[in-house]
Amino acid sequence: MHSINASELKTRQNQGERLTLINTLNQDNFEKTKIPGSINIPKTAPDFESRVEQTIGGKNQPVVLYCASEECPSSTEAAKRLEDAGFSEVYDFEGGAKQWQESGGTLATA
Repeated sequence: MHSINASELKTRQNQGERLTLINTLNQDNFEKTKIPGSINIPKTAPDFESRVEQTIGGKNQPVVLYCASEECPSSTEAAKRLEDAGFSEVYDFEGGAKQWQESGGTLATA
């Protein structure tokens, strides 16, 4: 698992890199922490790993997981689960939605 911060994420997105951004929180919290372009696959879903694999197109595709903030363990726990399941390019955006906003990013509104 690799860590990524807001500036690295923005740079890679701006360079057109194909990174799937997944929010690991439940639906209610996703609506409050949605980074534009992200999708929601709750870490608590029983089929979390298979949903991620299907969404990103295989275990060898890059995926960035995030949650609300550094205090939130959800994305780190989800990244570990994906790594244990054989995913090869897993990034944990530990700062999450809070760091995204602090670095000038906006959150999407439903």
